[in-house]
Amino acid sequence: MSLISYGLPAQEQKMFSLEDLMYYGKNYREMSPQRLDLWWRGHELVNKDTLAEPVTYPQVFVRDYNIYYQTSVGSEPVAVTVDGTRQLVYGEAVHRNEFGIENGLFLSPDSSAVAFYRMDQSMVTDYPQVNTSTRIATYEPDAYPMAGMKSHKVTIGIYTFASGKTVWLDLGDVTDRYFTNITWSPEGTELYLFEVNRDQTDSSLDVYDSRTGRKLRTLYREHDDKYTEPLNPVFFLPWDSSRFLMMSQKSGFMHLYLMDTEGKMLKQLTDGSFVVLEVLGFCEKTRSVIIASNEAGCLQRNLYAVDVRCGKRTLLDNGKGVHYGKLTKDGTLLLDTYSTPDEPRVYEITDVVKKKRTEYFRAADPWKGYAVPQYSCGTLKAADGVTDLYYRMVLPPNFDASKKYPTVVYVYGGPHARNVMASWHWASRPWETYMAQRGYILFILDNRGSSERGKDFEQVTFRHLGVEEMKDQMCGVEYLKSLPYVDADRLGVHGWSYGGFMTISLMADYPDVFKVGVAGGPVIDWKWYEVMYGERYMDTPQQNPEGYAETSLINKAHNIKGRLQIIIGMNDPTCVPQHTLQFLDACVKSDVQPDCFFYPGEGHNMKDHASVHLHERITRYFDDFLK
Repeated sequence: MSLISYGLPAQEQKMFSLEDLMYYGKNYREMSPQRLDLWWRGHELVNKDTLAEPVTYPQVFVRDYNIYYQTSVGSEPVAVTVDGTRQLVYGEAVHRNEFGIENGLFLSPDSSAVAFYRMDQSMVTDYPQVNTSTRIATYEPDAYPMAGMKSHKVTIGIYTFASGKTVWLDLGDVTDRYFTNITWSPEGTELYLFEVNRDQTDSSLDVYDSRTGRKLRTLYREHDDKYTEPLNPVFFLPWDSSRFLMMSQKSGFMHLYLMDTEGKMLKQLTDGSFVVLEVLGFCEKTRSVIIASNEAGCLQRNLYAVDVRCGKRTLLDNGKGVHYGKLTKDGTLLLDTYSTPDEPRVYEITDVVKKKRTEYFRAADPWKGYAVPQYSCGTLKAADGVTDLYYRMVLPPNFDASKKYPTVVYVYGGPHARNVMASWHWASRPWETYMAQRGYILFILDNRGSSERGKDFEQVTFRHLGVEEMKDQMCGVEYLKSLPYVDADRLGVHGWSYGGFMTISLMADYPDVFKVGVAGGPVIDWKWYEVMYGERYMDTPQQNPEGYAETSLINKAHNIKGRLQIIIGMNDPTCVPQHTLQFLDACVKSDVQPDCFFYPGEGHNMKDHASVHLHERITRYFDDFLK
């Protein structure tokens, strides 16, 4: 029986099982009644279907690398493209899902046409993935463009359903060019998109005629000596189709800018030392845009209405915690789902016009009656001596400050992620609770280079990934050593992906500090990582040979002293197995004895039961060698 059932615990259990905690970690945001009707007990605040996404036709989808559409339920699919192959892919996300790209199909506002990506990766080197579940292992390669090598070429087509014809945007030679954040104009006559050069130092916002494919004009250009990274589409004002909002962090923080369709910058709509995290939509009645930002605190996520006429911001929530919102189509009602360090899940319905909040549902504490760890949050200075860094600490149940505890540093540390937030238990992961109840202290620090703290905070790692991050993590270690209840002779470190890279980096650069480490899916040398991400932060191996040499773990394998376990999915398409295999080879040559475990058929992250097995394996390794 699962421990968690709509937020209510099985009270007869007093300790958590790993399976229950993994379930909890996957589903805690859904701690609500089984069916959220969106009625407020007789108060007709909102119709139950207001927030539902209606099914519209045509329905466009991708199958076997080609695009099809259906005009009604059960109708025969019509082919939009017919020559799709593994090397010529239609309608899917491109550029390795970087630049905010999540899909490859973009329906026009009136559903009369669809814009789509076409990705030619015939020039990209194949990585030799192997399927070992067949009688004789089968070769199943992935096109994988490594840093400094040839990348795929992307073009954009527009298919009109009535005519059955496709128009291609006049992009010219698309070699080493990235196209992202495709947006239709409200009338459906134009297509807006951002272009980024391969060096990722320049981006432009361009407009194309959707009927002819001809480029009409460039509305905006941005340059950054390190990198520029457009992650969001433009947002047209529903009451004025000649104006739109654009997001950029050119000021140092991600903010909103109001522009017109001729390219005139009308004004910067938001400003300050905070980050606009998301545009949820618009309320036409109040002429406002509804956003999420961390203005109330960099560990928080709060919802605001921003008056497009004057830029005035009005807080729509309680000013605490981490909030996620969903607007009704007209923007007058907001479903606010939030948690705080002490509140697991609350639903509120907010009248955007009247600024009135009504609580709909509050989840009970799912851990009431259990031996629960102590969760806390604090700050310390980064290695630059100036910047504040935030950490989370998890202490065992029945913590005794007179004892000394083994301590595990959990780390990610890379771009586009953060571990510490003002949500339930300071965003603690279920595995941390499992470890704490086994007698460990857990310590998690967001170093410089992690997300949502502004451009300077993020870009400090440029061209030498891992270096500044390790300095900051070691500031955390020094803090741990100052605590009388932390056993400095029993320090461990664990992380996955970028965190796997950080785990091995820390063990190699500070071999006398960490007794045990578990590195999952680690990057070992950035020259084996993919083009878009790798070159954004490191440039190419040809441009930055010193940086690649400095951060390569191949050159540091001989430094490893502690017990190290590496765990990967054997068919990882993100951080390919070559990383780990080459590191093991370097360990052999250096007489270093790491442990290693492969999950057959798994990718970059383990799924379902394999995930439970994985976390039990990680736990056992610390139990065996750190405890």
